[in-house]
Amino acid sequence: MKNLKIATAQFENKSGDKNYNLSVIEKLSQKASQEGCDVISFHECSITGYTFARNLSKEQMLDLAELIPSGESILKLIQIAKKNNILILAGLFEKDENDNLFKAYVCVDKNGLVAKYRKLHPFINPYLTPGDRYCIFEIEGWKCGILICYDNNIIENVRATKLLGADIIFMPHVTMCTPSTRPGAGFVAPQLWENRETDPTSLRLEFDGMKGRDWLMKWLPARAYDNAVYAIFSNPIGMDDDQLKNGCSMIIDPFGDILAECRTFDDSFATAVITPEKCIQAGGNRYIKARRPELYKDIIGQNHQSEQNVVWLNPVVKE
Repeated sequence: MKNLKIATAQFENKSGDKNYNLSVIEKLSQKASQEGCDVISFHECSITGYTFARNLSKEQMLDLAELIPSGESILKLIQIAKKNNILILAGLFEKDENDNLFKAYVCVDKNGLVAKYRKLHPFINPYLTPGDRYCIFEIEGWKCGILICYDNNIIENVRATKLLGADIIFMPHVTMCTPSTRPGAGFVAPQLWENRETDPTSLRLEFDGMKGRDWLMKWLPARAYDNAVYAIFSNPIGMDDDQLKNGCSMIIDPFGDILAECRTFDDSFATAVITPEKCIQAGGNRYIKARRPELYKDIIGQNHQSEQNVVWLNPVVKE
């Protein structure tokens, strides 16, 4: 495996405006390529927009969703990758030939589709079908995986992706700044975003506090550390429908250290060079080798009824 230069991006998408969102993806991909990046990753549903889909009917979702790999957005993404000689990862809603709907994330290069992943734990729209498999693919000899947003909250998903061979896990999100039972959680007022140029301090305090980055730091570095993987976290900045998101797109190494992070309110990306040696040197690599599956394989594999409760989707939650 050679060293890879990876960019993780953040931008303010427009709900349902694929042409606009793809234009931003193109702009940032071109810039990342000019800076020598091999790969750039964007957030969950970066092509279509995300939160607005909670109010869409099945017919509206089918109009928004696309076939993969033949959809117009995928073809455009491949064109951008070819023009700039860079691998691109981005998300959208997918439909199949039977009108089943999925939350999808793709990797493309100049030759076409490299990988497709369907979110295992979707919730933003009731007509979405959960994915049923993990995704492992290669970039320049590196084994990579994808887990979308909520998928990363179930720690078994991260460990399973690692055990399937991944040393890099792309973690596209639309997260933070929503109510929860967690102390300090809540929405961030859109007015702060509107006033970001005249009062950046108040906005940054909200973005970096328990509503945002402080919560992220409770678990995201641990996913990388425990599994000896590079975690490529991507998240939007600005308004996503009626919710404000705080970006913080970052790259974390197998030691759990932040190598690079977006720290502006602009459409931007952060870059880091990742090296294979850390995957072996990090403690997580030793701990994985020391596992004793015979002790817990029957515990982890026992029958269980999945129950997914997203608190902020409950209409009685207000702030």
